Amino acid sequence: MSALTANGADASSVNGAAMANGSSTLLTTPALADLEFPGCDKIHLPRDDLDTFERHFEFWDGETETAWMVREPVTSIHENPSQALAALMVWIGAVRGSPIRCYGNMDLVLLDESGERHRILQADQCVYLRPERARMLDAMVLEVGRNEFPDVVLEVDHTTNVKRGKLAIYQAWGFPEIWVEVPDRKPRSRRPGGLQPGLTIHLRVGSEYRVAQRSRAFPGWRATDIHDAMNETTFSPASDAIVERIGERMGARDGTGPDDAPLLRSQRSAARSEGRVEGERIGRAEGEAVGREAGLYEAVQSMARSFVLSRGITVSAGFPGNVPGFATYRSDAIAAAALRCRDEQDFARQLRIAAAR
Repeated sequence: MSALTANGADASSVNGAAMANGSSTLLTTPALADLEFPGCDKIHLPRDDLDTFERHFEFWDGETETAWMVREPVTSIHENPSQALAALMVWIGAVRGSPIRCYGNMDLVLLDESGERHRILQADQCVYLRPERARMLDAMVLEVGRNEFPDVVLEVDHTTNVKRGKLAIYQAWGFPEIWVEVPDRKPRSRRPGGLQPGLTIHLRVGSEYRVAQRSRAFPGWRATDIHDAMNETTFSPASDAIVERIGERMGARDGTGPDDAPLLRSQRSAARSEGRVEGERIGRAEGEAVGREAGLYEAVQSMARSFVLSRGITVSAGFPGNVPGFATYRSDAIAAAALRCRDEQDFARQLRIAAAR
């Protein structure tokens, strides 16, 4: 993964040196005069207030202690794509045979020479195909130049336009793949720059981004299909088939499959045993289908528990299966509740809210 030096040259060795010596100061950011943040208001945000500031901002500059805040209130229209993506990652990871981790809204921090925060981007969703490589002390903070970059960063342009500001910073810092999603549902106010619904994939080639029709991180997954899946209330059979195909393709590349995931391996093994018995009456195919459904249900439980625990929330041993009616909720509603709840009790309330949308 390469970055840009101060003179704009491609320099993967510089990025490597920054990681080796524990400093990100060799990386740079475009000048503020060259950046625009449509749909945002500027506010003064002192460095000392960063740790207690709870609102979302697009970008923070340490030299001026200025934050660019999204002007419109954050709504479910903005949040749903990133939550849907997290749910999709559960299915792909299960079929691939190894977990895929989504960290949600995360601070991407560039430090100055003294180790102080110099610039901060807040991403809408960060996806790691190999979670063990992240090695972040704080699951909500990535230090540019020290921590492994996400394989995909999702930005949702609901009332903003990241192509005129944030995308240039991602390029300068060397992030490999950025997805910019414009949801189907229209905001109450006008979208800046006449943006049209759809997903744009920006792949890093050399030191610049190029628009691509398919993802590099998820081979063969088309931008149009990703957009459709993230905007569905319930994942359609077409999206399910595409996601399964992508997971199988990634598993074939990595030499893994559903039986390599311990939980699914156990469930599939039990299902096969039950299927053989039941197969005397209804056939092996239906028995395998029952087992697969049970295995995916366990995967959803594991996903919800992992999301909540990664946010530092303590839960009981039976969570989330002990939540009344848990098995009846959609996977995207479960992911949304796990990413929004304040505690285990609040999870059930958030689940009902997400399911009603």
